[in-house]
Amino acid sequence: MTPIAILIEELKNEDIQLRLNSVRRLNTIARALGPERTRKDLLPFLAECVDDEDEVLLALAEELGNFVEYVGGPGENATCLLGPLESLATVEETTVREKAVEALCKVAEAIPSELFKEHIIMLIKRLASGDWFTSRTSACGVFSVAYPKIGDDIKKELRGLFIQLCKDDTPMVRRAASANLGLFAKQMTKEHVKEDLRHIWSTSS
Repeated sequence: MTPIAILIEELKNEDIQLRLNSVRRLNTIARALGPERTRKDLLPFLAECVDDEDEVLLALAEELGNFVEYVGGPGENATCLLGPLESLATVEETTVREKAVEALCKVAEAIPSELFKEHIIMLIKRLASGDWFTSRTSACGVFSVAYPKIGDDIKKELRGLFIQLCKDDTPMVRRAASANLGLFAKQMTKEHVKEDLRHIWSTSS
């Protein structure tokens, strides 16, 4: 059997420990497959595996955050990891979402600035406009890593989008925005902090 066939069988097994062990050795399978087959065969399969126990999904998010080297290294190839991680960033379990956001930020660092608008900014917009609060909560954690790599026009748009999340109807989203506000503000000029963010504090006080 091929490595992927074995993985599929194991991830369909009823034994959660077996599924967890399979996820923990994804790097070994990816190394055996090589970058091209990992991108074309392994990742599409993993993208469909987000309906599992939280423990398995947490391990999957953690593994994918260290997967850049297995898909071909930093550059355009790293963008193929965004899809599975975006799905994990919308699940109900908080610890899984947090690990997925952490992984997204790590992968984003490996993506060239010229690809940020097409991939990272669009990802942030999708998460921030999601119907479920889970996606909007996760969006808050990606702003700070994206902001330094984009032009002034998109920076203005991101500031506006973050302010919307700070005023979201759902308390969990506002809490996530508040928790990430400091990291995001550190990437801005003092003028933008004063102009665009100061009313957040006055509104919440």
